[in-house]
Amino acid sequence: MSLWTSTEIATATAGVASADFEVTGVAFDSREVGPGDLFVALSGETTDGHRFLDQAFAQGAAGAIVSAPTDHPHVRVADSFAALNDLARASRARTDATIVGVTGSVGKTSAKEALFAALDRSMPGRVHRSVKSYNNHTGVPLSLARMPRDARIGVFEMGMNHAGELAALTRIVRPDVAIVTTVASVHIEFFADEAGIADAKAEIFEGLEPGGVAIVPFDNPHRDRLVAVARAHAGRVVTTGTGEGADARAVEVMRVATGGSFVTARIGDSEVSFTLAQPGAHWVSNALTVLAAVDAVGADLAQAALALAEMGGLPGRGARFVAKIAGGEALVMDESYNASPLSMRATLTVLADELGRHVAILGEMGELGDATATYHRDLADPIRGARVDTVLLVGESMRVLAEALEGTTNVVHVRDVAAALDRLDTVLAPGDTVLVKGSNRVGLSRVIARLKGGTT
Repeated sequence: MSLWTSTEIATATAGVASADFEVTGVAFDSREVGPGDLFVALSGETTDGHRFLDQAFAQGAAGAIVSAPTDHPHVRVADSFAALNDLARASRARTDATIVGVTGSVGKTSAKEALFAALDRSMPGRVHRSVKSYNNHTGVPLSLARMPRDARIGVFEMGMNHAGELAALTRIVRPDVAIVTTVASVHIEFFADEAGIADAKAEIFEGLEPGGVAIVPFDNPHRDRLVAVARAHAGRVVTTGTGEGADARAVEVMRVATGGSFVTARIGDSEVSFTLAQPGAHWVSNALTVLAAVDAVGADLAQAALALAEMGGLPGRGARFVAKIAGGEALVMDESYNASPLSMRATLTVLADELGRHVAILGEMGELGDATATYHRDLADPIRGARVDTVLLVGESMRVLAEALEGTTNVVHVRDVAAALDRLDTVLAPGDTVLVKGSNRVGLSRVIARLKGGTT
């Protein structure tokens, strides 16, 4: 089944097709183009996708959206970015799928992937979701444009770092179910306070379809602020958490020997017990959010619980592996994709329960504004609470944390990831449990790649 025909693309974008063609996928990064794809040639501040048309077609593209002349099969439009948004709106308009939108200061990618796994368990091959962390002004319309005609459910991640961004995205996605995982001091430099972040996250509810469901974190200090906005747009508001009064609530949580949790949850009028593979209280929260969404779309809770029991960690977001190091092996917790004050504390709490000597390789956190030094310094107590023997701190913002830990923890502070790589063999020992976490811009994925590659 084709995803789009050239006629459909031209109609959706008010463009002109040069030839009849059909596509089975959509991409705007020429490196990701595969056979049968539609290549959207976007023109940006630093590059122009039209330069890569030959490469895209050499890799098998069946057609392109362009705003400049080309000899390749194409649909010519005035503005290729606007055309991508138009194609996304056409995808949303033609689908009968139930649409779920996910946002939050932390946990949105993990929740999106867990929800996909939970739904795919009972309707395999009929659930579509955003790939990677395609959650911005280009990633969201791309993900919508990629949704198969016969999808039954679509799950879309939506991110923001400024007010107004989610309002625009949610009106394209038009979710039937809108989720806020949590609100925390992420991107705080762009807001007056955390309440401003809550307001920006609550924008997701503005695009809800009539009678839609809003899912709100019950235990978050901004719950009432989120609920107030949700009630103005949703047919029903569902709260999730561990506190008495939550609509989707964990009534019992026990840690199991494998590191995860055994959870008994009450989801509306139903009760389900399951083993959650991923460790940590933050994953219990994720699981409750997922089950609330599964219930909201009318899918099978038991099947969803089985999927959560089997779900492993995601690369950069909780995946674990054993690394070969000089003299033996070490267990590595890969949290290298991103970091915020809240997620740093959450993963350090998980590290606290692990066996072996604890080592933390931590990169600086970004977009914290005037409070950058305070947020970094405040990690000292969680690090000590996690019984970290040695910490390798990466980035200039980590200097205040290094000073705060002096005398209680073995500290190595370096300027960048290249220097961190040079020090790996001096901080690791056989039997260690190693947490690797930092903002994506720090590049700790290079540390993960080195550890996966063999002896340091």
